[in-house]
Amino acid sequence: MNMSAALDIRRPAHEGQAAGIGLWVFIGVASTLFALFLTAYAMRMDEAPDWTTLAMPWQLWLSSGWLIAGSVLLQRAAKQPPPAAQHLLLAGGACAIAFVLTQLWAWQSLADARVSLTGNPAASFFYVLTALHGLHVLGGLVGWSVAVHQSTSWRIALVARYWHFLLAVWGVLFAALGWLTPGVVAFICGRG
Repeated sequence: MNMSAALDIRRPAHEGQAAGIGLWVFIGVASTLFALFLTAYAMRMDEAPDWTTLAMPWQLWLSSGWLIAGSVLLQRAAKQPPPAAQHLLLAGGACAIAFVLTQLWAWQSLADARVSLTGNPAASFFYVLTALHGLHVLGGLVGWSVAVHQSTSWRIALVARYWHFLLAVWGVLFAALGWLTPGVVAFICGRG
């Protein structure tokens, strides 16, 4: 076997390793971004007499279920050889699309209740944080579509890893948006 043939055989493994490192770097940067937004959320809540706690739309529970299902399906897809993983990969992507659509439905429910982006700082943060997360889901769908069309084990595994990250971020956002109150922030900061 000549050297160029040996390099061609190892190339996909190197691509997967490089993509995996790149994904970890991206996850680190995105985690920092979300942490900064959540810190700003808590600081604004703590300092704002105009803060009115927002009632979470029930659709957020449904969207959470879609994200959990998608993460489970993509993890199962990552455990299968690429041809067998295709139906799980497609189902996981369908759950991600359902998540985004359900989030838009939640936004519509808030709009119907006259909760606007500018009326209340809690609402402003809700829209910004959920939009930021939604953009990350849409970006993940781009990677998912590449994995659907160019199914390799490493691509599927990276999509699953990214979905687990999205689920973890959503869990933290959902908890903060639903249960972080000015009293809790004051307690955390040692003033309560």
